[in-house]
Amino acid sequence: MAALEICVKAAVGAPDVLGDCPFSQRVLLTLEEKKLPYKIHLINVSDKPQWFLDISPEGKVPVMKLDGKWVADSDVIIGILEEKYPEPSLKTPPEFASVGSKIFSAFVTFLTSKDPNDGSDKALVNELEALDNHLKTHAGPFVAGVKLTGVDLSLAPKLYHLEIALGHYKKWSVPESLANVRSYSNALFSRESFEKTKAKKEFVVAGWASEVNK
Repeated sequence: MAALEICVKAAVGAPDVLGDCPFSQRVLLTLEEKKLPYKIHLINVSDKPQWFLDISPEGKVPVMKLDGKWVADSDVIIGILEEKYPEPSLKTPPEFASVGSKIFSAFVTFLTSKDPNDGSDKALVNELEALDNHLKTHAGPFVAGVKLTGVDLSLAPKLYHLEIALGHYKKWSVPESLANVRSYSNALFSRESFEKTKAKKEFVVAGWASEVNK
């Protein structure tokens, strides 16, 4: 099978190195877990090449070539990959599809908050507690049980960003009381697919600098 082409974010300040886009990583994780061959085009998002803007007029990553057409949006890409390459299935059972879905926006709000009393830290903890509670009350180690599914591959990069960016900019870490979230994160981060597709810590930190310093 020919390698699937995908455009993903290059690292800030290092255009030849894989960057820190969690949505790009979600697609790369899916390709790794499905053992599909792929070829990466690294896109310097602060200086986008014209050929890339021609295929992605909005300039967004990830963009992937599927059936001869360039497709944007990680949700859409994942849906097509699941349809075209159903084995191994990474389909999330519908009842688990929204588990943890508000964590990322709560993380960004807290990370970029300038007001220590605005409750954004508590709002994030509430979302993480909901995930912890789900993991505690359902057989694991993953959201939908023994088998890894798409919801895990969506959450893994976001939890990684949360851990690194909040550790760096807020000296904050996931409370020890949320032991299920911590062990879940470690289970995801230690997968071979994750090791191969993650951005280095310094590039995650660099990637958030412009948001934090607004």
